[in-house]
Amino acid sequence: MQLVTYNIQYGTGKDGAVDLSRIASEIAGADVIAMQEVDRFWSRSNMTDQVKEITERFSDYHWIYGPGVDLNASIWDVDGRVENRRRQFGNLVLSKFPILASRNYLLPKMSFHAQLSIQRSMLDCVIACPRGHVRIASLHLAHAAPPERNAQIERIRQIQAEAGRDGGVLSGTHENWQEDDAFPAWPKESVLLGDFNLTPDEPTYTALAGPMDPKYGRITEMDGYLDAWILSGGDPDAGHTKFEEMGNRRIDYAFVSPNLADRVRAVQVDAAAQGSDHQPLWLEINL
Repeated sequence: MQLVTYNIQYGTGKDGAVDLSRIASEIAGADVIAMQEVDRFWSRSNMTDQVKEITERFSDYHWIYGPGVDLNASIWDVDGRVENRRRQFGNLVLSKFPILASRNYLLPKMSFHAQLSIQRSMLDCVIACPRGHVRIASLHLAHAAPPERNAQIERIRQIQAEAGRDGGVLSGTHENWQEDDAFPAWPKESVLLGDFNLTPDEPTYTALAGPMDPKYGRITEMDGYLDAWILSGGDPDAGHTKFEEMGNRRIDYAFVSPNLADRVRAVQVDAAAQGSDHQPLWLEINL
């Protein structure tokens, strides 16, 4: 399967133009798409519902949207009736395979004296992949401060450690809740796709992937995650997804739970993409 993660910067490309068709063309053909920074009703993205516009371009995909930021954007029509709209900012998952269940986790947030702090989220989906059910998440961590990211990573590891313990979004039996499909289990097999806003040399990366040992290499706990770029043989000093004057950085990742480590086949960055201030990251994995 081909998975791709793309922080689309609400469709704003390197030329400053908002162009969702360009975004769609750059990730066409992927089996699962994880997007971050998808807008609904912001002036910067022309007051459009980008979820609607994107999903219409992928009409043969299943999809789910999980906002972090959720504000009022309602208006009154000419007759004085409320047109309910939400000004949202969050993550989107599209899949060629059914999305059986999802949870939108709001990650820990801090309040700073001056810097912007945004409610970040992780949209975790159980997808019916060809080899079995796998959780695939689209997530976006804090940009401003390592303590905020540290708290978010701690929460992500907690989610993984407890995966399946509560039975998923539905469990047990009750006649009023029985449908044709059985309640999907909440599997331990997990892939994290997204903008982590951290580089591999940061302590927050170590908090997720584990420390390096001079003899044994990376020591990753079972509720931690493995960096698919490194697993696939990628150069630790390459794989940049954010090109900036201050220097290129690797901040967008595909992480896999240890029980999927032998499924990873390849990871690559589309360095030619122009649709955002980030580059799409592609993961080839047997799921």
